[in-house]
Amino acid sequence: MRFDLTGGVVCLGETMVVLVPAEPGPVRAARTWTRAIGGAESNVAIHLARLGLRSRWVGAVGDDAFGGAVLDFVGGAGVDVSGVRVDPTRPTGLYVKEADAAGSPVRYYRRGSAASALGPDLLDRLPLDGVRLVHVSGITAALSDSCLGLLREVLSRRRDHLVSFDLNWRPALWPDRDPSVLLELADAADIVLTGADEAEAVWGTGDPTKLRALLPTPSSIVVKQGHQGATLVEDGEFTYQEALKVDVVEPVGAGDGFAAGYLAAHLAGLPPTRRLRAGHLQAAAALLTSEDVGEPLPPEVTGPLLDADPPTWAAAHLRRVG
Repeated sequence: MRFDLTGGVVCLGETMVVLVPAEPGPVRAARTWTRAIGGAESNVAIHLARLGLRSRWVGAVGDDAFGGAVLDFVGGAGVDVSGVRVDPTRPTGLYVKEADAAGSPVRYYRRGSAASALGPDLLDRLPLDGVRLVHVSGITAALSDSCLGLLREVLSRRRDHLVSFDLNWRPALWPDRDPSVLLELADAADIVLTGADEAEAVWGTGDPTKLRALLPTPSSIVVKQGHQGATLVEDGEFTYQEALKVDVVEPVGAGDGFAAGYLAAHLAGLPPTRRLRAGHLQAAAALLTSEDVGEPLPPEVTGPLLDADPPTWAAAHLRRVG
């Protein structure tokens, strides 16, 4: 599945180093850790690059080894990182996954990070000529007052490009901030993506009809309903597409994959059902790997499924090979 489009996409937000225990047992007993890279917006940028789009990730990292690792990883995936600020005084953000039998709680160490110092002035140094879409998420709004100001500026400036907003609700980031601002931000976007469960947590409903009433301005609202499917609300129409059956290896990153697949198909002008299918297919690529971003599914899989009749789509079952 590739989309050879003119124009580019800018994904704006924080990317951090992730530490995961490399051995079983209590976290406090772990002696070795695996380092990975994590960031919702850069995940989307990597997915888009692998789908054939010109994508840029814009954010900030510290002038430290972790910052270098972030730039190497994201840039090595084919994403333009020339707009990333290297902060000489603030550190690269970090989070730790404390995996256990009850789940994978996350502890953030990002207060005072390089990305938290981003603000509206970033846009004065950000060339957007030829850009068709700027992608942001609600995560950035939680990082600092200046980051919230940056999102407000992204969404309020006169523009010739689309802006997509992924709710990306992270309750651990909001203990001392007011999440009601997320409704204001979402309603200023052109495309909104949200999980039904997170919309329920933040806005009191995950129902697509009620979300349209809450968000009258966006031209497109995509509501992801987990393993069941997703609904697109656009031009007064509701389009539902059930998800693919997938033998899940790891669910982390699937939402970013869905966002990238949907957005690429949206920019390509595909009809609603094919846009949602593109999202599901790219989410499946992430579900079939333990990495946050999986390799795109081969064209011999994606091509037929994008155009499949409903029974063929419903019968498809994707499994990891090898």
